[in-house]
Amino acid sequence: MYPELTFAPEVWDGVLHRLQQEVPTFTFETWLQPLEPRRVDEGLLLVCPSPFHQERIQRHFLARIDACLRAENGAGIEVVLGLTQDGSALGGAAPKKPAAAKLRALEADGAECSPRSEPSAAPAEPAQSPQVTPIPRRTRRALRSMPPGRIPSPKPGRIPSAKPGRIPSPKPAAAGPGATPTQYSFDSFVVGPCNALAREAAFAMARNQQQALNQLYLRADSGMGKTHLARAVSAEATSLGAGEVKYVSSESFTNQFLSALRSNRTGDFKRRYRGRQQLLVVEDVQFLENKVATQLEFFHTLQHVLDAGGRVMLTGDRMPQDMPELSPRLRSQLSSGFVAELEPPDQRVRRAILRSKAAHGGVALPTECLDILVENLRGSVRELEGALIQLVTTSSLLKRPIDLELTESAIAKKTSASPRKRRLTIGDVIGVVAGFFQSSPEQLASRSRRKQVLVPRQLAMYLCRRYTDAPVGKIGEALGRDHPAVRNAIEKIERGILERPPLRYQVEALGERLDALVSQLDRGDAQPPSQPRP
Repeated sequence: MYPELTFAPEVWDGVLHRLQQEVPTFTFETWLQPLEPRRVDEGLLLVCPSPFHQERIQRHFLARIDACLRAENGAGIEVVLGLTQDGSALGGAAPKKPAAAKLRALEADGAECSPRSEPSAAPAEPAQSPQVTPIPRRTRRALRSMPPGRIPSPKPGRIPSAKPGRIPSPKPAAAGPGATPTQYSFDSFVVGPCNALAREAAFAMARNQQQALNQLYLRADSGMGKTHLARAVSAEATSLGAGEVKYVSSESFTNQFLSALRSNRTGDFKRRYRGRQQLLVVEDVQFLENKVATQLEFFHTLQHVLDAGGRVMLTGDRMPQDMPELSPRLRSQLSSGFVAELEPPDQRVRRAILRSKAAHGGVALPTECLDILVENLRGSVRELEGALIQLVTTSSLLKRPIDLELTESAIAKKTSASPRKRRLTIGDVIGVVAGFFQSSPEQLASRSRRKQVLVPRQLAMYLCRRYTDAPVGKIGEALGRDHPAVRNAIEKIERGILERPPLRYQVEALGERLDALVSQLDRGDAQPPSQPRP
């Protein structure tokens, strides 16, 4: 049995928060969150659930854990990895019963927020911990005296670690498997009209470029990029070294506050979040609804940070005034700073996001497959990424190249409806458009730039993308144009539909005729409908 940690439990929470900013969520939850910290001798014992887990931590994460411990604790702590003999987590003493006022605060916020069990009426007996086999002190001293290159490979259950000062601090980008330098950075954030204001405000917050911008609130639905910006702000400000940066979710803030109440460490908690000249980044403030005691502490924390010359960045899925379960003064405080929204990405941004993520993963995504993904996926950035992962994984497992069939299958699995089956040919669409404008397919494919020819040609390109399976290159060949010209024409028609009612009416009328032609083909009638004058 090993004693509990003698330093504040917030130290290990701080280490986890720092690591969470630098590694993917899956990596953090799989490898770092299961570790059980225990104090042993002069160092810290991290209990791993399996030998494989222990080897993974030793190889990929131990150096970064050392660096985070130095940053949180202010001094180096020797870290030793160990295993439980039965694979279970170590137990500990039950917390003592808090005072009546603290218990009322805990009940007001809800016990489900706390990672510990409910306080009992009397102190419970300490649970018996499974026996752990740490490395003996004499062996540790011998290992530390060896040159780094001569230290033998450790055996499971007896993995030593050199003093933190002897291991160079790795760059945050190399924090673990799967971590990439641009994962949560401003460079990897795709900017468009839907998110430009939020991005610029976040960048100014990270670099402290606007003196009046000391509080920023980002509102966005889930998966729109607010977490990306929040972590980019934290990473950018940390790299500049202008001051202390604290990044935390509202759920973690609540859990730590309740833990501090139970353990009578509210002073440590306040010192942690109320530093001078710091940047405090808090995500998902909607989690604080119905948590009266935590709301009060959170309000005073914001006030203290701002009064001390610090900055605050907050994110939420609703505007503060749309959260009725927040206290009026907290709602007022959240609304008092600069507010920016992230809207769903438009077609241009969706295309840039998919192209960027595919290129970053080394995936050669054909243009026609990219086009159909952009057109059929209109949700959040997370949904775009999910569909791309579905497509790439399916291609890898089946050992098939990415094509239209695989792309449509991936879309069908990620959306409520399959992409519409298009049975028209390019010639069908061009013929309908030419007849509508009393022209001919040959005139639409000519080099003429007259408006009477240019607009029908652009409409034909746009409708070919909607009603055929042809790639952009084939559409361009049929109309005597190259790929960029077709892409520009489609974007111009899309903008014009929003800005010019006459053009919108023409698109609707042509769409009705093409829909009628599709219906005729479904009934087996290959004759196109008659073309009345427009």
